[in-house]
Amino acid sequence: MAINFDYDFSGWATKANVKCFDGLTIAPNAFKDCDGKVVPVVWNHDHSAPESVLGHALLQNRKEGVYAYVKLNDTSSGQTAKACVDNGDIDAMSIYANGIQKAGRTVMHGMIKELSLVIAGCNPGALIDEVVKHSADGTETDSSEAYIYTDSGLSLKHGLDPDDNPLEDETLQHSDDSSETDKEKKGESKMADANEKTVKEVFDTLTEEQKNVVYAIIGSALDEGKGGESDDKGDGEEENTMHHCFENDNGGTVLKHSLDDINGIIATASKHGTLRDAFLDAGITGDELAHSIENMDYLFPDDHNLDTVPRIVDRDQTWVDKVMNGVHHVPFARVKVMFADLTEDEARAKGYIKGNYKKEQVFKLLKRSTTPTTVYKKQRFDRDDIVDMSTMDVVGFVKKEQRGKLNEELGMAFLIGDGRDDASDDKINELNIRPIFNDDDFYTIKVVVQPGTNANEDAKAKATIKSIIKARKEYKGSGSPTFYTTDDVLTDMLLLEDGIGHPLYADEAALARKLRVKEIVTVPRMEGRKGAKGGDLLGIVVNLADYTVGADKGGEVNMFDDFNIDYNQLIYLIETRCSGAMTTPYGAMAIEMDAANSSKV
Repeated sequence: MAINFDYDFSGWATKANVKCFDGLTIAPNAFKDCDGKVVPVVWNHDHSAPESVLGHALLQNRKEGVYAYVKLNDTSSGQTAKACVDNGDIDAMSIYANGIQKAGRTVMHGMIKELSLVIAGCNPGALIDEVVKHSADGTETDSSEAYIYTDSGLSLKHGLDPDDNPLEDETLQHSDDSSETDKEKKGESKMADANEKTVKEVFDTLTEEQKNVVYAIIGSALDEGKGGESDDKGDGEEENTMHHCFENDNGGTVLKHSLDDINGIIATASKHGTLRDAFLDAGITGDELAHSIENMDYLFPDDHNLDTVPRIVDRDQTWVDKVMNGVHHVPFARVKVMFADLTEDEARAKGYIKGNYKKEQVFKLLKRSTTPTTVYKKQRFDRDDIVDMSTMDVVGFVKKEQRGKLNEELGMAFLIGDGRDDASDDKINELNIRPIFNDDDFYTIKVVVQPGTNANEDAKAKATIKSIIKARKEYKGSGSPTFYTTDDVLTDMLLLEDGIGHPLYADEAALARKLRVKEIVTVPRMEGRKGAKGGDLLGIVVNLADYTVGADKGGEVNMFDDFNIDYNQLIYLIETRCSGAMTTPYGAMAIEMDAANSSKV
């Protein structure tokens, strides 16, 4: 078949019945309306500038697909492309089409708007198969050698007689063995009976709606004929090419073939967070991304919950167990202590002179009683919510949370009080659970640190250490005490350095030895609290064995469940009824900063 068209090379713009790397298949005659049309040839679908136009191509529709005869222009880019093709550097082509109609994953109709030279296309058969050599005077030279490509992309040199037209060789896989239209003209494609209509004539009698049904049937048959292959390559490698990009034209779908563009967008996915956002930022709309599947997100796997039970975000609770395990527990709630004060001079033994009157010894008898109070935590849940939350044990989680918070509140009440205003209905009565930090001077020694005017953090830390050590002689508690303080106070002490920059205390253990305490425990809830004298509370030195917590039988910690029928609610209550107080005179030291160096809050 002679072609009256001056061309530099030719090849397949797209092959029919070949599954593309993006999962689409081009149906035969899908672009039959483009037969005989001349379209621009560009590099890699770049429409942004005239310099990207390399030439033009004559399209020829065949039953195997669309064949193109390409003439490159005299621009520098056109001649560069020609040199690349002549040298075999570039051998792939790709189409840009719109007005696309599809039946499933099969493209049934469309209009080709341009042809591109690309490094790698998406259609395995879209390859250049003939390069025409020109002499210096512009005439064609011997073209007896042509590169013939199979669908797998492999090539072989095929020897031809100079007088033969390779397009007429029916033995070549990609050659044109005369089009269906030519056969009809010759009468070779008629039915056995000369009076019957041809297939084309029968098809042309169908309405547009009937044709669409035929397209759908053909598309399904093509997919089934390929054995139900998946869109994956099957070799475990990730697809890295796409070739159809359908552009919106009067509401049509867009399909574009460009390897470099797609790879560039994919490379930015990590910066955008998702591949979808990367495409959207590149100007590809949601409609284009949808391709042939709407609501693509539905195909993504569901999020996996790493925790069947919510992780608790709370303050450090390490100190709570130390306090609850450190106090002295007794099985009765009403606690009375009695002391004889023998510190006064009147209690001293006296010398005797013969004949003088012997005076009676006089000393104070001191006593204090502490009665119990109730501390509780109550929560309420709709039963429907608990039933619906089948992935976790809600009741077990709630009970654990309630017990933890009750212990924290009791620990605060023992050391520093609950911090609520005296007028609050939720206030834990400090006459029933007596906080150590502001207890009577007979039980808690008040130590005020005085570092001097405008002292810096180092000066305050040094003064605090000295004050604790000097007041230690007044401590009468049992055993070795513990220093309960804040992270800020501990940090300032550990950051102290000598004159040459060496730390004074290598670790907390070294600092504890300096302070003459067993250990140092940080209490986050102590931050921002004021001492009994009004200064910032820095810490408490105490052996909690000298603090007694009493609870009668039944008054210990108990959990209660109840169900409200009227409101369909489950109610959970945890409570204890107990008392608490220091029972050893001078058994604790409350350390606070003087008012001049304390915060004004």
